[in-house]
Amino acid sequence: MTRPDLLALTPDALAALANRGLVKRAVKELDAGVVPALDTDPAGTVQGKFPDGTTTTLPPNTALDAARCSCGAAGVCRHRIAVVLAYQRTGPASAPVELWSPGAVTDEDLTALMGERTLRRARRAFQAGYRAKLRRPTADDQTAQAELPTCTVTFLVPGDLSYVHTDAVHREEATALAVWAFRAADATGADTVDVGGSPTTATDLTAVTDLLDQLLLDGATNASEVLDAAWHRLHRDLTAQRLHWPAAVIADLLAQLTAYRTRSADYAAEQFAALLTELHARTTATGPRAEVLGFDEPAETPLRRVRLTALGARRRTETTADVYLASGDVVLVQRDTPLRTAVRLAASNVVSESATRSASRVVTLKTSRVAKTSLTPVGTAWDDLPLPLVVTDYAATAAALADLPPRQVRARVEAELVRALHVTEVSDVAYDPAAQRLTATLHNPTGTCRLEAAHRAVAPHALDALATALRSSPTTITGSVRRHRGTLVIDPLAVHADSGVVVLDLATGTAPQQLPPGDTTADALTAAIDSALTVSSEAAHRGLDHLSPSLLARTREVAAHLHRLGLRTAAARLTAFADGPSSQTWVAAHLRLLVTADAR
Repeated sequence: MTRPDLLALTPDALAALANRGLVKRAVKELDAGVVPALDTDPAGTVQGKFPDGTTTTLPPNTALDAARCSCGAAGVCRHRIAVVLAYQRTGPASAPVELWSPGAVTDEDLTALMGERTLRRARRAFQAGYRAKLRRPTADDQTAQAELPTCTVTFLVPGDLSYVHTDAVHREEATALAVWAFRAADATGADTVDVGGSPTTATDLTAVTDLLDQLLLDGATNASEVLDAAWHRLHRDLTAQRLHWPAAVIADLLAQLTAYRTRSADYAAEQFAALLTELHARTTATGPRAEVLGFDEPAETPLRRVRLTALGARRRTETTADVYLASGDVVLVQRDTPLRTAVRLAASNVVSESATRSASRVVTLKTSRVAKTSLTPVGTAWDDLPLPLVVTDYAATAAALADLPPRQVRARVEAELVRALHVTEVSDVAYDPAAQRLTATLHNPTGTCRLEAAHRAVAPHALDALATALRSSPTTITGSVRRHRGTLVIDPLAVHADSGVVVLDLATGTAPQQLPPGDTTADALTAAIDSALTVSSEAAHRGLDHLSPSLLARTREVAAHLHRLGLRTAAARLTAFADGPSSQTWVAAHLRLLVTADAR
């Protein structure tokens, strides 16, 4: 009897079930002649006997981690992997497999797999609604993958639910949700689907808009601390209703108010105004609930066993940093990591059995169970990153960014646009001393990408480290990507060069680099939009009940300048605010400016 499931397991699928190191070791031993003697009985059970006496048995319809091996290792060991690889080398050739969709799995199949009680729990999540991003099987890669709000589910073997891999603790529920997502996508042909739930938001958020209008009238300068209790209560209520995105905006707003009152450098009028605008947009927009208000998932979900590849870090303060970690097709962030830990994590492969993941893709590695988390150098792991995280076609990525909804109403997830760019050449490295910004042009066979990195006081050596790395034949640069005037732009986090991975914000002891001066000519449209945003943000900072005639006059001036440059809609809305200051006219003007700025 042939075992099509064993023949379908690719090296990447085996690495997902175990780790890439075990797969490489098993391949090396097989190549060296340490080959198990295989025997397949009529029922399809494959048994391998190794020269050292170890015996591994792989029954049909049984996951690898549940198979028997006399070595005594828990989980998937190198012997199990070696038996699979040996079977593929010596067994019958695999027949061509028709492309398969997990949507073909029936509810009866799911019930047989997990039982009716577990399926009922999954149906409750289905009824609440969720968004899934899908990757379908191809002739070259027969695996199917569903990115759910709090985990990723991969179907490694066509038609065999024994080989479903997910980092979620509740594996069966995640499997059901992924199957239903594929079923919905099969009906429409889409790769991103909203599954179950209501197609539009229908939550009464009057309390949010009332408090928001009052804060706009008062501004940061006059906001009463008495209202903070109402904001905190509203945050708790929204979190309890799993309206994670507006709850997160409120948390950031409160942090801005606290920073202003304590005269902290963390306060910025532009950020305060952007948060006010985003909160208003989310509470008034109609659209998929998961996108506008948040996934109907717990605030945190425990992960069973997660493998992460570090992509770099960003310093937040003198003592903390955010660490960016690839997990399947998405990037997670460990926020406010102590600097000593961040230095270890930011260039490592991480395997953890004590992690949690939030709906906004924040991951927390529990420190109370250190023994359950292991770190190894990142090495060449960037070469094996999933395709959705890798940018090889600069123009196609820029076009995809142009098609995204405005960030004020799309899913509020961390590190949404962190990617790894393949680079073949670097040119035009320069430094603008006025803006304290290093720029460069990145090349690959598909075109060019602009690199921009600004100096930050908390990371004084980052630009010197970047300049050195750019001169060392970099092959991959990670960072947050955006689009400016049709061109892809990256704000770098780390660089893989001849010397290895350089995490820019964590660099120390770098020598000052001499760079030619950059082009200091400001783009007229960008400068005009920035000026308009500054004036509009100042209005929110002061409060609409406390506007001075001079500020309104400046508002009319920047609106007239926008009109002369052809941005007539933005100019008209800004003029309408100056002529009749109110919450409605300010939000309309500022939202238009933010969307225009992002579209540049």
